[in-house]
Amino acid sequence: MSEPTAPVGILGGSGLYRLLDDPEPVPVTTPFGDPSDPPSRGTFGGRPVVFLPRHGADHRIPPHRVNYRANLWALRSLGVRQVVAASAVGALVPELGAGTVVVPDQIIDRTSGREHTVYGDVGTVVHVPFADPYCPRGRVVAVNAAQAGTLPAVDGGTMVVIQGPRFSSRAESRRNAADGGTVVGMTGMPEAAVARELALCYTTLALVTDADAGVDRDSSVSHAAVLEMFARNVGALTDVLRDVVADLPDDDCHCRHVLDGLELPFELPA
Repeated sequence: MSEPTAPVGILGGSGLYRLLDDPEPVPVTTPFGDPSDPPSRGTFGGRPVVFLPRHGADHRIPPHRVNYRANLWALRSLGVRQVVAASAVGALVPELGAGTVVVPDQIIDRTSGREHTVYGDVGTVVHVPFADPYCPRGRVVAVNAAQAGTLPAVDGGTMVVIQGPRFSSRAESRRNAADGGTVVGMTGMPEAAVARELALCYTTLALVTDADAGVDRDSSVSHAAVLEMFARNVGALTDVLRDVVADLPDDDCHCRHVLDGLELPFELPA
């Protein structure tokens, strides 16, 4: 393994708004507007990182209003090539109890009206592969770190991404489970797809905070309960995140070559 040099990007979800002991805010503008907050440089897991809370540090931005394109463009412009995203999710299957860390390997997009591509309306069609939406090397590191941590950990699963900001009806929840979903969240798309379009390695750590509405007849979801469960486990999740960052290899990965041979309408940040 080569000596890590490039910073790792960390996207904080609901309940993870601050991470670094001595953050250095770096204002960044992008072709898509401003990111959720100025990214912060610092050190975490023994290596340079850039941290960005996707909802803003004060959780002012709902999931359907997050500027996913600006967030990921900003990370890449600061030298990031690998992104680890933390998310709060609901369980669609009863065996995933609250406090479980899931490292998903597939995704179903049920969002609508969000800007899903950095290559829209630019006169050149750009198609990127997305059969496996998460970085395979990042997933291996994340699974190993999660399984070595104090929380229950699951290797693999399908994240269903709903539009939000409301939670699912029981019928929607049952449909999502019937379609193969194991967890449900509101921010995984278009985040994963935009990361792929920017040739970034992208890995998700999904913390189960609740059972979704269709898991059993008595289950329901509230935002307060989600935040309470996330807060209860954020220390252990941060430990896992630290180990992931420390162990990510910094050498070349095929995620960084998905644009090879394609005609791009503009240059990406170097």
